[in-house]
Amino acid sequence: MATGSRVERKKYEKKNRRRNKSNRSSGSNKKKIIKRILIVLISLAFLVIIGGAGLFGYYAMGAPTVTMEDLRGQISSKIFDNEGNLVLELGGQSRDLLEADEIPQVFEDAVLAIEDSRFYNHLGVDPIRIVGSFLANLRAGEITQGGSTITQQLIKLSVFSTDFQDQTYERKAQEAWLALQLEQELTKEEILALYLNKVFYSNNTYGAKTAARNFFGKDIQNINLSEAALLAGLPQAPSDYDPYSDPEAAKERRDLVLAVMLDDGLISQQEHDEAVAQSIESMLVPLDIDKGEAPEFILNGYIDVVAQEVQDRMNINIYTDGVEVYTNLDMDAQTHIYDLVNNNPGIGFTDDKMQTAVAVVDVDTGGLIAVIGGRKLEVALGLNRANSLNRSIGSTMKPLSAYGPAIEYLNYSTATMVVDEDIDYTDGSPINNFDMDYKGKMSIREALAGSRNIPALKMLQAVGLDNAYAFLQKLNINILNNNQRVLVESNAIGGDVTPIQLAAAYAAISNYGKYNEPNTVIRVVTSSGTVEDFDVQSRQAMKESTAYMLVDILKGVPGEFASAAQIDGLNHAGKTGTTNYSDDQLNQLGLSPSEYAAPDGWFAGMTPQYAMVSWVGYDNMTEPGNYLTLEETRIPQSIYRETMTYLMQNVPNTDWVMPDNLRRVEIEKYTDPVSLPGPYTPTEMRSEELFIVGTEPTTQSLAYGRYLDSPASFDANYIDDSQSIYAYWAGNLDGSSQYELSLNGTVLYTGTGTEFVIPAANDGEYVLRLRKVEGNSSSDTLVITLTLTTETPIVEPEESSEESIPESSNESQPIDESQPIDESQPGENPPPTDNQPPVESESTP
Repeated sequence: MATGSRVERKKYEKKNRRRNKSNRSSGSNKKKIIKRILIVLISLAFLVIIGGAGLFGYYAMGAPTVTMEDLRGQISSKIFDNEGNLVLELGGQSRDLLEADEIPQVFEDAVLAIEDSRFYNHLGVDPIRIVGSFLANLRAGEITQGGSTITQQLIKLSVFSTDFQDQTYERKAQEAWLALQLEQELTKEEILALYLNKVFYSNNTYGAKTAARNFFGKDIQNINLSEAALLAGLPQAPSDYDPYSDPEAAKERRDLVLAVMLDDGLISQQEHDEAVAQSIESMLVPLDIDKGEAPEFILNGYIDVVAQEVQDRMNINIYTDGVEVYTNLDMDAQTHIYDLVNNNPGIGFTDDKMQTAVAVVDVDTGGLIAVIGGRKLEVALGLNRANSLNRSIGSTMKPLSAYGPAIEYLNYSTATMVVDEDIDYTDGSPINNFDMDYKGKMSIREALAGSRNIPALKMLQAVGLDNAYAFLQKLNINILNNNQRVLVESNAIGGDVTPIQLAAAYAAISNYGKYNEPNTVIRVVTSSGTVEDFDVQSRQAMKESTAYMLVDILKGVPGEFASAAQIDGLNHAGKTGTTNYSDDQLNQLGLSPSEYAAPDGWFAGMTPQYAMVSWVGYDNMTEPGNYLTLEETRIPQSIYRETMTYLMQNVPNTDWVMPDNLRRVEIEKYTDPVSLPGPYTPTEMRSEELFIVGTEPTTQSLAYGRYLDSPASFDANYIDDSQSIYAYWAGNLDGSSQYELSLNGTVLYTGTGTEFVIPAANDGEYVLRLRKVEGNSSSDTLVITLTLTTETPIVEPEESSEESIPESSNESQPIDESQPIDESQPGENPPPTDNQPPVESESTP
C-alpha cells in the first residue's frame, strides 16, 4: 500500500508540474502582447510628437516679427458710415502707460487669480492650463474656458486677429511660439505691464492705469482690494460688466474675482467680506469725458449694436482687435436725433432723468441707419436701451399679435365687425379700455386705429394663441411668459419687445410683409486683411395683402389718434402705445388710481422708405416722480414727427401700392356678414374697406330700406254729391310692398287696393300723397293738391318733388269703409256727373 501511494503521488506531482509550466507559458504570452501594444502606442505617440513638433516648427517659421512698438501700441478699430466716412476710432485714444514697477500687489494678485494663476510658473504656454480647459469644456459640452496665458493674450492683442477664420492651427502655433520667444526676452513683470496697457475696460477706456484714474479718480497704486477686483474682472466682457451702466453685473463679476482670491489664499475672509460689502456705486466717480459733441456719445447706441453684431458673426472684439467696420449708419440722421433728444426743449422732456430710445430702419434693406440708446448720458458707449429695454410696448403690439394674425389666417377684411363690450379675460381677470368705456359695434379698422383693448383681445381669441405666436416668430419676436415661449391673452395689448425689434417688425409691415433682420454692419476688414461681407437675412413674414391692410388702417392714426405725430402731406402710418401702473405701483408713486400716470410712452411709425420706433420713460419707473403724464406720453410722437420730417425732406413722397389680390369696396358699416350699402344707407354708415379678392360682399343691406318703383299713376276727383274726394291709382306691387296714401301728412290708408274715398265737406287745401312702402323701404312719392271753395274746387299743381323717406307717421290707418267707393275699375277715371264739374289735376313724383 505504501509503494502504491508513492507511485500515485509521483504521478500527481508530475501532472501538477506540467500544469504550472502551461500556466507560466500562458502568462508569458499575455505579457508579450501587452508589451507589444505598449511599444506600438509609445511609437505612435512618439511619431505624433515628432510630427506635431515638425508641424509646429514649420508653422513657427512663418510667425510674424513682434516689435516693442507692436507690444506698446494700441491697434485702433475704425468705424465708417454708409457713405464711407470715418466717424469713430476705438482704441487709439491717449492712455496713461503703466510701468512694471507701478503694478500694486493687490491688483496683480486679482488679475492673475482670475486670468492666469500659473503665470510665474510657465514659459509663455501652460500645458496644464490647456489640459484643464479642455476637460472643463468637454464636461460643459461647450467652450467655457480658454487655455491662453497672459503672454499669449498679449501676442494676440498686438499682432493677431480674433476672427474665427484666423483661429487656425497655424495661427495658434505661431501665437504659442511667439509667447515662448517673448518670455525669453522680457521679464514677467514687463509682460504683465504691457498686457494691462492693452486691455479695454469699457467706456472707451483702455489701459489699467487710465481706468483707475477715470473710474476711481485715483492713481492705480492707491486702489483698494474691491477696486482691484473690479478692474481685474472687466476685460473678459467690458460692455457686459460696465460698472456705470450695469452695476449689478459688475458686482457679480467683482465678487467672483474676490471669491477666487479667497480660495487661493491671497486674501483673508475678513478682507473678502469687507470688499464684497462695498457697493459699486460708492467706488465710482463721474467720468471726466467731454460729452458735448463727442462721437462716443452721439454714437452710443449704434456702436453697441455694431460691436454685438461683429462679435456674434466673427468673434471679434471691435474695442481691442483693430478692425475696419463699414456700416449702414446715416451720421447726419444720428446727429439730428441725438441733438433732438438732448438739446431741443420743444420736444417736451421735463428732466434729465427721463430717458428715451430710438431706432430707425431702412425698409428695403433692414439696415439700421440710426440708433439712440439714451439721453443726457454720463457714460460713453454705455447702456443701450434701444437694444436691451425690457419693457412692454403697449398697444403697438396690437397689429402684431392680434389684428395681423387675424387678417393673415382668417382672411378678415378691414370691415369685419367686432363688438366693444364689457368682457373679461378667459381666466376671469378684468380688461378695460383706456377710457373705461365701450363703443359697441365697430369695424376692425376703427378698433385698431382707435386702440380699443377689448376688440384686440377678441381678435387674438378668434385667431388663437398658437397662430398669433407663429406670426410673431416670423418677425423674430419671441415673447416669454413664465420663462416659456408662449403667448397669453394679455399679449393682445402688450408684451416685452426691444425698440430695434419693434422697428424691424413695422419695417416688415411697410415692406409688404418682407422681414429683414435689423443690421448695422455691411463689411468688416480684419487686421490680417480678411474681408467679411455681412449678408442680410430676409424672409416673407406675412402676406403682402396682410401688410397692406395693416398700413391702410394705421394711416388713420397720425392726426386723429396721435395728434403730435401728424405730418401734413406725407404718406405715413403709425401706432401709439402706452403702459399702465398697477394699483400697488401707483401707491409707491403716491398717486391715486384716478390720477393719470404711465410708465412708458411709445410710437411706431413708417413711410414706404423708413420705419421708426421711439420710447420715453424712466429707468426706475416706481421711484417717486418717475412717471409720465398724459402730455408726456406724446413725446415719442414728437420725436417721430421731427425725425421723419427730417429723413423725408429729400425723399420722394411715394405711397404704398395696393396688391392685385385686394379690392376696395364700399360697404355698410357694422353689418355681419359684411354687406353692400342699400339705397337709403346714410353717408355716415358707409365706408370703403379692403377685401381679399373672392371674399368681397355681394349681398345688399336692407337695414335702411330698399328702393321701390313709384306707382304707375295717381289721380283724384272731387265728388260734389258726397262732398268727398275720390283718389285712385295704378301700379305693380312686388314682395310684401303696399300702397300708402296720406292727406295733409296723415296716413289714411295702407294696403294693396288702388282707390280710396276721402271726406271733403270743408273748404280748404287737400294735399294727397301716394307711395309704395315695405318695412323701412319706400318709393318716390306722388303728390296731388286740391283746393276746395264754396263755388268750385280748385286743383293746384305741385312742383316736382321726390320723397323717398316717409313724411310724418309711418303707421298704417284702416280704410274708412263708410265712405262710398265708385265701382269703376281701379286705375280708370270715373265719368263726371252732373253735379261734378270737371277738375284738372296734376300728380307729380
